[in-house]
Amino acid sequence: MFLEQLTFQVEGMKCEHCAKKVKEALCIIDGIKKVKVNLEKKEVTVFYKKNQLVLVEDLKAAVENLGYEYGGVL
Repeated sequence: MFLEQLTFQVEGMKCEHCAKKVKEALCIIDGIKKVKVNLEKKEVTVFYKKNQLVLVEDLKAAVENLGYEYGGVL
């Protein structure tokens, strides 16, 4: 299975618990197959099936609903 990826900034994550919350929130979005969180760089990468529609607005809403700041696509 070929996956596409999208990386974006998330401000406000400070620990592994924060990273886990973000990962769990993004994993339930339809089409997302895998999520990697890099606390040091404050980056999140989502992996999804090629040709699957994943809306940036959905990613942003999931992050902001947890109280973190969506910093935009890298």
